[in-house]
Amino acid sequence: METFTDVLNTLDGYLGAAVYFPFLLLGVGLFFTLYLGFPQIRYFRHAWRVLTGRYDREGATGDTSHFQALSTALSGTVGTGNIGGVAFAIYLGGPAALFWMWATAVVGMTTKFVEVTLSYKYRVTDEEGHIAGGPMYYMERGLNMKWLAVFFAIATVISSFGTGNLPQSNNIAIGINTTFGIPVAVTGGILAILLGLVIVGGIKRIARVASSLVPLMGAAYAFGALAVLLSNTETVIPALVSVFSDAFTGSAAAGGFLGASFAYAFNRGVNRGLFSNEAGQGSAPIAHAAARGDEPVSEGLVSILEPFIDTIIICTLTGVVILSSGVWKEKFDNTFQRFDMEFISGTYSDDNPQHVRLLHEHLNWSLDDDPVQAYDGMLSVRDGVSVGAGEFTVLHNRSVAEEIRFFDSDGPFTGRVEIRDGDLQNPEIEIRGRSLLHSVALTTEAFKRSFLGEGGKYVVSLGLLLFAFSTAIAWSYYGDRAMTYLFGVKAVMPYRVVYVGGFFAAAIADTSLVWLISAISLALMAIPNLIGIMLLRREMKSSVGDYWARFHREFPEVRAPRK
Repeated sequence: METFTDVLNTLDGYLGAAVYFPFLLLGVGLFFTLYLGFPQIRYFRHAWRVLTGRYDREGATGDTSHFQALSTALSGTVGTGNIGGVAFAIYLGGPAALFWMWATAVVGMTTKFVEVTLSYKYRVTDEEGHIAGGPMYYMERGLNMKWLAVFFAIATVISSFGTGNLPQSNNIAIGINTTFGIPVAVTGGILAILLGLVIVGGIKRIARVASSLVPLMGAAYAFGALAVLLSNTETVIPALVSVFSDAFTGSAAAGGFLGASFAYAFNRGVNRGLFSNEAGQGSAPIAHAAARGDEPVSEGLVSILEPFIDTIIICTLTGVVILSSGVWKEKFDNTFQRFDMEFISGTYSDDNPQHVRLLHEHLNWSLDDDPVQAYDGMLSVRDGVSVGAGEFTVLHNRSVAEEIRFFDSDGPFTGRVEIRDGDLQNPEIEIRGRSLLHSVALTTEAFKRSFLGEGGKYVVSLGLLLFAFSTAIAWSYYGDRAMTYLFGVKAVMPYRVVYVGGFFAAAIADTSLVWLISAISLALMAIPNLIGIMLLRREMKSSVGDYWARFHREFPEVRAPRK
């Protein structure tokens, strides 16, 4: 597992965590924002009108309505990224990370417009009469780059697990276990069966389920979030101020939070922003390709609404709830996951400014001369407590762990524990203590800081269940369209079986490992897609001009958007 983790971290270093990636993502979105004249602002109102079907034509080709296509795409984006992903970004980068999630969403509205328009333009009908679309089709038919299309389709299959399957199942299972005490394996098994029953029906059943779930889950989650904000009115404004004040400086240490540099907050905010709204990833065009219509630009306009709803509204609610409640810098009782745990030599305290500085550098930078060294040695443990050993500190969830206890299957452990290069070597030992929280657990604690009290955790559990399950449904469709492109419709059913099996297995996996896999997989899709739409930039601009010319001939009474 350690070798596997090292390989994944190396891959992430070249992809999602690389210095160039957030600049590529934001740069492409900013380029198209200027190149097309701020379409996310100029066409925003028109996009809502298209969504309602005001300009639909009878007999248009497609499997779903505009609303169903938007709901399917939103169900693919509104998931654990809005509950666990925002919390994970703040846990990594502090308040500054939320600012960069917003920035990703604003320029992402244009990126989404472009990728959906181009993919819709080159959609096809498969041998069973269903619509098939996505970036792989514009790459092959528009760019004549079959190799890039194949690479993207393979990346989509991988990402259907890394983005739509593993994190959703894992976070649902943990959330249900935290709230109701139901074993993660039981939750994973039940939901895997339900998932199979839905996805076997294809896009029409998926669209019907998504269009029912999305409005319900959005309203329920917003109610819970507003309850927290109303209960913490005096800290809401300071929380928002910190988002902007920290944006270009990084977030300073506070409580158990050891601080995050600007570069770290920027990278992780952009990365989690992409995970949440998927603008530039190339996934949403697969759902929008199924919408009934004849105008690629028209469907692209509908997609502008996705990052706005997903990130500007829902992620902001989560982020401000977490920041205003203060839980992001507090330590809680925790069972330590090995992936997030490190033993270091020496005794460190987050009350000591010098220690905080050293640990901040250790966690945020890979320094050749890092003074914080991994611990090596044997610990003597009696009744769960280390006794008579050399000085060491346990870091867990990027914080100094406190009240550390060792357990095995019989209870508090007594015996010898081996630590090698900072890692616990005894597989039967479990460590508990107090540390920072992240992902769904952090959001759950924040929602409990309101007049809802313990009832807040039920809002998170319900929201998480609906959000994440609908995301898994949507991503199964993305994966099966990619399999159709690669191998034909005969490959869809075997893919669905494996997808359902992966959903069960992910319920018992390590949460941070799941997030790492998701970061890698989304970058594998986003990079070729962003390059592809840049190569078709002139065609995109021409398509937008042609659309408005045709639109105003057909609807002369409608005033053109301002330039």
